[in-house]
Amino acid sequence: MSSLRTDDDTWDIASSVGATAVMVAAARAAETERHDALINDPYAKVLVEGAGAGAWRFIADEDLVAKASESDPEVGALFEHMKNYQAVRTHFFDAFFSAAVDAGVRQIVILASGLDSRAFRLPWPAGTVVYEIDQPLVLDYKSSTLAAHGVAPTAERREVPIDLRQDWPAALVATGFDPARPTAWLAEGLLMYLPADAQDRLFAQITELSAPGSQVAAESMGVHAPDRRERMRERFASIASQIDIEPMDITELTYEDPDRAEVAEWLAAHGWTAQAVPSQDAMRRLDRYVEVADSDGQSFSTFTTGTKL
Repeated sequence: MSSLRTDDDTWDIASSVGATAVMVAAARAAETERHDALINDPYAKVLVEGAGAGAWRFIADEDLVAKASESDPEVGALFEHMKNYQAVRTHFFDAFFSAAVDAGVRQIVILASGLDSRAFRLPWPAGTVVYEIDQPLVLDYKSSTLAAHGVAPTAERREVPIDLRQDWPAALVATGFDPARPTAWLAEGLLMYLPADAQDRLFAQITELSAPGSQVAAESMGVHAPDRRERMRERFASIASQIDIEPMDITELTYEDPDRAEVAEWLAAHGWTAQAVPSQDAMRRLDRYVEVADSDGQSFSTFTTGTKL
């Protein structure tokens, strides 16, 4: 259970859950510069640079990683694994959207969109509308930063500036969303920041808003042993002190709930077909898996996709 989260907490791009979006964008920027990149996100670097200094700067700084690795040889492998994971995750959900539009879906909803740049970088077919739901300050930062660099969306993009703990379905419909049309939904980098009951409520709301033929994709984290979480917390605190950055303990922002429903099982019980892919399998398929200490032999997460019957 999180010790920093409250029922009414909020954030901008450089604090709390918002700051994790910058770290993810930093990983996408680093991946884009690789000669064998799995994705191409030309806007990630701009979004990171505009966020100022923070823990995210170590993601693409090989000198900082080398310095931290001097006292902990596993650090290099851990950072490589983290970056590869983000690349594979992004690649997986990019492919989800590609398949959805190939099936004729033209209504897209990205939940807790953060610094997701798909509305700007994917080749959406004519007539596609992309709805992005997130905290007002996060959406404002992204749109203003990209606009300042002359970046325009590749689909009709509509912002829905609201917290998912509020009545976001009403806000979404008020922005033009049509529940009678098939929709492709994405919950990436979101569910671990929700308590178990809030996750159930989110998928119930998605289901109510989804016409037959709608599709959904989600990333969900497994429950890990408390001692493993503590070891990882200590390791990241040590890294932060070595490279002189403000420590960022993501475990303090997430909810470790043993009663959390498996997404595929929940969907299958509520009118969807569903398939689940362990993240390790997705990483191995793309030759990006790196073994790290304290993995418990488990996948870090599961990627689930479903179709509304």
